[in-house]
Formats: sequence, structure tokens, C-alpha cells
Amino acid sequence: LETGMTQIMPKSVPYVTFKIIELSLTHGMSPASPIGFAYYGSYLAKQGNINEGYHYVKLALSLLDKVGSRDSAGDIIALCTQVKTYVEPLQAALEYHHEGYAAAMASGDSSLAVVNMFALDASSYFAGTNLQRMEGLCDNTVELCEQRQQSIFMVQAQQVQRTVSKLIGKGEEPQYSSEGRDILASNSSVLRSYHYQTAYVSFIFRSYDDTIENIEKYFDLQQTTWGNLFLAHAIHAFHTGLISFWVARKSKELRQQWYDRGNQSKLALRRWAESSQWTFENKWYLLEAEESFCNNDVEAAKKYYEKAIASAKLHKFVHEEALAHELAAYFYLELGEREQTVEHFMLAHEKYLEWGALGKCDSLLKF
Repeated sequence: LETGMTQIMPKSVPYVTFKIIELSLTHGMSPASPIGFAYYGSYLAKQGNINEGYHYVKLALSLLDKVGSRDSAGDIIALCTQVKTYVEPLQAALEYHHEGYAAAMASGDSSLAVVNMFALDASSYFAGTNLQRMEGLCDNTVELCEQRQQSIFMVQAQQVQRTVSKLIGKGEEPQYSSEGRDILASNSSVLRSYHYQTAYVSFIFRSYDDTIENIEKYFDLQQTTWGNLFLAHAIHAFHTGLISFWVARKSKELRQQWYDRGNQSKLALRRWAESSQWTFENKWYLLEAEESFCNNDVEAAKKYYEKAIASAKLHKFVHEEALAHELAAYFYLELGEREQTVEHFMLAHEKYLEWGALGKCDSLLKF
């Protein structure tokens, strides 16, 4: 069950995991058993059965402490932690990647050490970690990738690093190595991630033309068929859903296509909110608000913007509280309600500042 197999032959993952579990139940648990249960749990979660998948990843972690090999601990912890983020509060669940990093380094597996550090960085960003702290985390991960010659993860880490730099206000561009440039040119999965990050940053800074150029390239690229569930699946759905509703409001010819994409994201976030109200409820509500805005359903939009703001505040996603205030401000601006518009822009500015997004704060003043 190497990482390459989950990408290249995802349909084989269920067979291999079932075989490991069958052998474990027939002949007793072995050091390989936790691997089988971890991949099986992740596969179930990817198929939509998150609660049952969560049960199996917890079993895998329990077995790891009893019969597992520490050589595979970094892989198991990384995989199980990603499923945990769909059930447990994100801010707490992501910390398990520290343990995964330590286990991988102890076994001498630098590749899995990088996997855990990159996953920690991405999850920390999605959790709304202060951006000044994020800057240090990204710098450390890029340095680790360079030291361990993990070029693919280095390119992806540099993309997150660029996003953080833009939001802080530094605007530093990544210095890709020649190998990194080759990866961007030839690896469709990495290129898709690049266009997602670029579209997201453009969306945050309200650059419509750049947003639509990159989000179209993102959708045009074939999505890697992973056999496992990662937090990025939900976050990509959230941000591409917000972008899709924005484009739908501005595009007459392709309105239905973009509206359908937004609606698909909304339905996905609603399902995930059933397994983790803490992590996904505010995201679902914000997509509901943006969809209502598209449909000119003023009262529903007002209700869902307020629910999105309250949920983000309650669950400590300061960056998404800021975003919900900002999008509500554009909604009220469209209605011509000046007082509400100014109030939400001011609150968005306050929350972006709390997050550490000084560059975003500067751009927000232009509105």
C-alpha cells in the first residue's frame, strides 16, 4: 500500500486492505495489520462512510501501539489523522501530525516525515493558524524538503508559502529549482494544486480575471483518483464552491455550469458537516448564503451569512469569520444597504487583522 499505488491503482486498494484484514482475523494480528485497518478506514471515509472509517482508523492506531511496526508509524498516523479531521475539531486533530513526523524521523523515513510536516502546514492554514506563525512553519517545511530532496512536496509547500506571503503583505514569489519547474510542467496533480492555490489567492484579493483563468485550468486538469480521504478534498470543495457562485453571478452565458459546480460543493460540505459540525458547519452555511445570493433570495442569504459568521466564531475559524463578513458586505453592497455594508467590511478588516493578514487588510480598504 505504497502512496504511488493509492494514486495509480486506487481500485486495488480495497482488495489489498481486505486481504490484510482477512489474514489478520484468520491468523492473528501482525505488524502489517494496522496498515490494513488504516487504509480500509480511509477508503471507507472516501466513499462517504466517515463514521465507520473513523472507527477503523482508531482501531489502526490502537493496534499500532500493540503489534505495529514503528517503521510504518509515520504512514499510519498521517493517513489516520486526515480522517480524524473529518470528525474531530480540526485545530485538535492536526496536532497528531507532530507525532507522525517524530515517528517517521525515528524510523529514518524522511519521505513520510515530509508528508506529515506538509500535511501539518496545510491543515494549520485551513484551521486559521496565525499567519506569522504559519510563515515560520512553511519556511521550516520548505527547508526540510530541500534537505531531504523531496522535490514534489517542496513545490507544493512553496505554493502554501506563497499564499501566506501574499496575505501577510510581502508578496514573495517562490524560487523554484529547475527540477521544481519540471515538476510543475509534467505533474498534473501538482499543477492542479498550483492552479487551486493561485485561484484561491486571486479570489481572496477579488481579482476576478485571474481567479477565473486559474479555476478553469484547475477544473480542466484530470483530478488524481485517490483511494484515500484527505482534508484538502473538503477545503478545495469549499473554496471552489465560493468561487463558482461568484462566477455564476457575474457570468451570463455559463451561469448554470458555475452554479451547478457551486451547488455540488455545497451539498458535499453539508454531508461533511454531519460528521463534524465543528469543522464544516460554517463552510456549509457560507455556501448556502452565496447560493441564496445567486438566486436573489435576500432573506435566506441574510440568514445564512449570519449563521456562517456565528458558526465560524463559535468554532474558532477566525479567517473564515473574516471571509464571511467580507462576502456579506458585498451582498449588502449589492442591495444598497450602506450601513450593513460598512459594518461587515469593518468587522472583516478586524478579523483579517487578528489572523495576521496585513496584505489583505490593505486591499480591503480599497472597497
